[in-house]
Amino acid sequence: MIAPSITLQEILSQPSTWEVCLEFLQTQSEFRHFRERATTMEWLFIGCGTSFYLAQVAAASFTAITGMRARSLPASEVLLYPKLALLGSPQQVVPVLISRSGRTSEVLRASRYFAEELGIDTLAVTCDGNELQDLASWTLRLPVREQSTVMTGSFTSMLLAVQYLAAAIADDGKSLATLDQLPTRGRRLISQYSRVLSDFVARYCFHDYVFLGQGPFFGIASEAALKVTESSCSYAQVFHTMEFRHGPKSIVSSETLITFMLSEQGYAEQVDVLEEVKSLGGTTIAVTAQVDAHLSQSADLVVEISNGAPEWTNASLSVLVGQLLGVYTAMRKGLDPDHPRNLSRVVLLNKS
Repeated sequence: MIAPSITLQEILSQPSTWEVCLEFLQTQSEFRHFRERATTMEWLFIGCGTSFYLAQVAAASFTAITGMRARSLPASEVLLYPKLALLGSPQQVVPVLISRSGRTSEVLRASRYFAEELGIDTLAVTCDGNELQDLASWTLRLPVREQSTVMTGSFTSMLLAVQYLAAAIADDGKSLATLDQLPTRGRRLISQYSRVLSDFVARYCFHDYVFLGQGPFFGIASEAALKVTESSCSYAQVFHTMEFRHGPKSIVSSETLITFMLSEQGYAEQVDVLEEVKSLGGTTIAVTAQVDAHLSQSADLVVEISNGAPEWTNASLSVLVGQLLGVYTAMRKGLDPDHPRNLSRVVLLNKS
């Protein structure tokens, strides 16, 4: 096995990164501006690649915390199908543009479209700032300096920022206090399961990877699948958990790893799917905040997230599993997860 990578180090250090981000977020005064106007608006979270999956989870979290309308779109949909993307009056939309680098071409184009053609103010959520910070009306630039090509700590930190924004807008002190506990919960999860996941990957050789989730955990499943694909050049797919029965289960075999990002809503129904997958010969991982006898007997590995917090707070913790699976799979295959094949840190189109 090759030496530990920068990517792995950045994954394992995320709880400390979250502490720095929380200190930063507590100083932001712009949240008051959004609190005054938020109730009449629809929040539209926009990104590309990992940032789009972040947008999916962010929209679900935002609605769960505030009760306000929120949805997500890839930036390309805004550019290619603006009438479908901007339902109703564009003036009733708050676009939140997400980009680690602040240089992603489609996100920059979307920002210009909102500002120059529609005259709409935008909020940027970024780590590096760059051009996006200059284009946006407001910016949350997080103090995260990530070296790795694939997004890990930047994903969870920007998600934390959106969840913090939602709690601040809703004036929800309980949710803010819950977010303050995230670093402690993250350290506990990493301490308990990092070595377990490494050993698990070392024991098996999978040809197919599948990640399943519902609600806010569908975006987490999507991101976990992308992390395995990016880091280890492995083929990974994602489905809604209940939809996996409707055709996709045909791929299940002893060489298929199916990871369930279990949610509290519909827990029993999702465990039924896991039991069915196990009966078909698949290898299963369950990432969950609750465990019962059925799950313990059916899953090959259970990653238990500390319970007692709102479900949406488990998103950042759940994605750690996908990140670690990707890095450990790459290392088992003798690949360098710091330099994935065909990938660059920023996607730049010829005309941005």
